[in-house]
Amino acid sequence: MSTRDVNGARQDAGGVSDDALESQIGRWRAAILHDRAVDDSDADELEGHLREQVTELEAAGLTTDEAFLVAVRRLGQVNLITAEFAREHSDRLWKQLTLSRPDGERRHPVSLMLGFAVITAVLVQVARILGGVPGTSGSWFLRDVSLFVLPVLGAYFAVLRRMPWPRVVTLGAVGAVVALAVNLFPFGPGATTELLVAIHLPVVLWFGVGIAYVGGDVGSSSKRMDFIRFTGEWAIYCAIIALGGAVLIGLTVLVLTPIAPGVVDDVFLWVLPSGAAGAVVVAAWLVEAKKSVIENIAPVLTAIFTPLFAVMLLVSAIAYTLAGVGRDFDRDLLIVFDVLLLVVLSLVVYGISVRDTTRGARAMAAIRLVAVGAALILDALVLVSMFARVGEFGFTANRLAALGLNIILLVNLAVTAWLTVRVLAGRTRAIRLERWQTGYLPVFAAWVVLVVLVVPPLFGFA
Repeated sequence: MSTRDVNGARQDAGGVSDDALESQIGRWRAAILHDRAVDDSDADELEGHLREQVTELEAAGLTTDEAFLVAVRRLGQVNLITAEFAREHSDRLWKQLTLSRPDGERRHPVSLMLGFAVITAVLVQVARILGGVPGTSGSWFLRDVSLFVLPVLGAYFAVLRRMPWPRVVTLGAVGAVVALAVNLFPFGPGATTELLVAIHLPVVLWFGVGIAYVGGDVGSSSKRMDFIRFTGEWAIYCAIIALGGAVLIGLTVLVLTPIAPGVVDDVFLWVLPSGAAGAVVVAAWLVEAKKSVIENIAPVLTAIFTPLFAVMLLVSAIAYTLAGVGRDFDRDLLIVFDVLLLVVLSLVVYGISVRDTTRGARAMAAIRLVAVGAALILDALVLVSMFARVGEFGFTANRLAALGLNIILLVNLAVTAWLTVRVLAGRTRAIRLERWQTGYLPVFAAWVVLVVLVVPPLFGFA
């Protein structure tokens, strides 16, 4: 466990020294060790998480005292004793968060966000215009649209995290190779492999965004989990912005139609693509700005929807099992089930990320186990259907991509179920579940890269 090298008492912007931080951590550690359920090894693990949170919050712009208080409150979701400590000091938390900050410290992230949002909005419009030039194929725009958005978001985080230049160059070079490869592939008209690339390329690029988000420190399990949490929050903010944008565009169309009906098409052509691209960066900025707020949205929604999905999955698993469904899965239904399995996995991951030691948490873990068990049954049915199709009709690019994804999901869900049972039986700690999920991310990343770069030439770009 690392501690800061204190050469005297360095004062930060909030007037709190490193010595004061160590004193605060010492009082917090003493408080949690008062409970017999927490031993020294547990305290060491919790302190490690606390220090990581403090460091990341300071990098995000909080003072040392603010970072400590917010980190303690966040850790309170993991440990009940820490939660009690946070409640006792909640008055200090709110006082610290209302302190004004230097203007430059506040405006710089906003201006940085706006700059990158404008860049991606312009790039998307340039690409749209080029895609409409006679003699060009419009399919390349749909295939490459993520290349004009997600790398910009990755660059935003690289600047925000002050990512070392060697890592930036390496990440940029890998991204350039992927972009060059997918645009040199000789896809035929209406090629299935091109559609696969269009679907999986944004996922590949999102992993690149994740590398930039953690500042290139991909070996840190806690930072990987932070990126998973960020992904959920970002998706929710994107949805909220999209709903607000839809209302805005709808009202604009209603206002302009009576006086200038010809302008309506221009609104969709210029505002919609640029707005959607810019919203990707704005949503990311909102998630980062909200780090000074204690509660997150994704874990709350997870707690609401996990029981509902568990019931729905259980009923579906029983119904499909009794019906003896195997080969009757068509392609559209397979896609629905794959999306459903990914949603279940997301709910499980977010449930793990906000685990605590209360009885309610054990009940929620049991509900997650029901959801995972039902998902395993459905995944097995899907795999039976897919193997039957492959045996009857042979491999295609679509079947290979779907089969690989379902096998990867089956392994993940099976180990998740096994670890959840051990956690409920008190034979292992919940953090093993978190580390299993964060450690499995490279498997998903490797698969989508293979689908984008290997599957198309393997099937002759058909």
